[in-house]
Amino acid sequence: MEFGDIIGQLFIIALLVVLGVFVLTTLFRAIRIIPQAYAGVVERLGKYHKTLSPGLNILVPFIDRVRPLVDMREQVVSFPPQPVITEDNLVVSIDTVVYFQVIDARAATYEIANYLGAVEQLTTTTLRNVVGGLNLEEALTSRDNINGQLRIVLDEATGKWGIRVGRVELKAIDPPHSIQDSMEKQMRAERDRRAAILTAEGTKQSAILEAEGARQAAILQAEGDAKAAVLRAEGEAEAIRTVFEAIHKGNPDEKLLAYEYLQILPKLANGDSNKLWIIPSELTEAIKGIGNGFLGGATPPSK
Repeated sequence: MEFGDIIGQLFIIALLVVLGVFVLTTLFRAIRIIPQAYAGVVERLGKYHKTLSPGLNILVPFIDRVRPLVDMREQVVSFPPQPVITEDNLVVSIDTVVYFQVIDARAATYEIANYLGAVEQLTTTTLRNVVGGLNLEEALTSRDNINGQLRIVLDEATGKWGIRVGRVELKAIDPPHSIQDSMEKQMRAERDRRAAILTAEGTKQSAILEAEGARQAAILQAEGDAKAAVLRAEGEAEAIRTVFEAIHKGNPDEKLLAYEYLQILPKLANGDSNKLWIIPSELTEAIKGIGNGFLGGATPPSK
């Protein structure tokens, strides 16, 4: 085999290798796989052509070019604390968190150079405008209102960039240290005041309950005494009725009645408070009956 033939064969082999590499390269550049939750912007000869969706996509090699993929998931960005001046000229440090999502890959690629930096700057500017119209107390107590205003302004401004702002949260609002000391003292005084009010209210309720208990006890004691007196009176009345019935059933004579009368007289003297004795008029009749009983009805001799 001549030297020229060998050179010819080597040239053919090299050509085939180059052609194979070219074909493989062409196929590699013609096929593009886009991951889920991402989008790819295709430029054909430097001009926007289409947006690639997730999956297998076919391109024209050496003519179509895919720009860096755009993340279509919702993103959470926490911006560093920003100094904001309130309406009462106090500087507060506010830390914000923004939740946003790219909904149009073409607009996010061509309408803004750096949408993340733009969202940060817009958030800072809007925050200063909103909080600047509030005093410190309103800024501390109106977080929901501030969040709502920030979200509306940011969503309206970023809509042309293909971005949708879902939520804006104020993560922290830090007033100056001097104001923090004053607020802590005020909160401590307020807690002490509430504790004193609760203690006084508890003492008042305790006194009311004790007085109510004493009143109820006195009422119950009086009711018990009244019921006891009624029961004693009923018992004495029953005893009197029983004695009266027994006397009438026994048909007593004057002697027995006079004797019982004399048995009752010593009981009238019982008691330290008896200073005056009242002698019933029937006593003479009772003594006379006793005398008649012992003398047998004979009249005593006159002096």
